[in-house]
Amino acid sequence: MKRLLEEGFSKISGLPESEQDGFARTLLELAGIDQPPIQLTAAEEADLCEAEAEIARGELASADEVRAIWANHGL
Repeated sequence: MKRLLEEGFSKISGLPESEQDGFARTLLELAGIDQPPIQLTAAEEADLCEAEAEIARGELASADEVRAIWANHGL
């Protein structure tokens, strides 16, 4: 398991810092270490509200759109 964890850290360390922070928070939460809530900026809060409204209207991404997004991230 140690090798797998080190491999994960290696891959994550090559990501942008904001993405690294997200993975670190998730890892700490999984380890049972509570994390403070993430403080959203006004722009992030507005984006979240718009996304929630889109979901309520049924405006969801198609399977092809989701695959394209994953492909953009090399997944």
